[in-house]
Amino acid sequence: MLPIKDNIPTRTTPVLTVLFIIVNTLIFLYELSLPEKELIRFIHQFGLLPIDILYLNWDKVLTSMFLHGSLAHLFGNMLFLWIFGNNVEDALGKFRFVIFYVLSGVGAAVTQSIISLAFGNISTPMIGASGAISGIMAAYVKLYPEARILTIIPPFFFFGFILPAWFFVGYWFLMQVMFAIATPPTMGGVAWYAHIGGFITGWFLINIMYTPKRTKIVHYSTVR
Repeated sequence: MLPIKDNIPTRTTPVLTVLFIIVNTLIFLYELSLPEKELIRFIHQFGLLPIDILYLNWDKVLTSMFLHGSLAHLFGNMLFLWIFGNNVEDALGKFRFVIFYVLSGVGAAVTQSIISLAFGNISTPMIGASGAISGIMAAYVKLYPEARILTIIPPFFFFGFILPAWFFVGYWFLMQVMFAIATPPTMGGVAWYAHIGGFITGWFLINIMYTPKRTKIVHYSTVR
């Protein structure tokens, strides 16, 4: 499922959400400029290896959150960040949003690393913003469970479905759990446990960091 827009307007300009998207995109463009061997070296240098957690290499936790493995990887993450991140930034404020984003990413990295180490995978680098964005999604659904998400569901690319946030995010999280169970942790590919860890971190963290505010909701009348 691909979210297109929601019906929760923001009071302030989501400067940090846009900045995160720009920085991730610029770094990916730099990755594309590298020859294959240099790219592999770059990913291993700034991506997070599971064993890095044992040595408390927290700098690599941070840098790994800004690397992506493909255009599809980048696009999907940035789309979800834009749809859900702008409202969470608006609710938390700039400073707390950054802290929330980073801590969700840390929760994701620690979860995936522990699972990988437990199954003997110590050298597969983890990259991507999806762990932090999973935390953002958890915060969004707790803040706006009745929000409406205009969604495209493949293969029905020409139709928009309006789904409540609790259903969209709940279904997404269920899929992460199912894929995590079905995929051996020793395999490369999608870091499903990072998604789960980031989501759980954000789910509990938002209770600590959020101060309630009144939010205006726009109701859809028609979808074209």
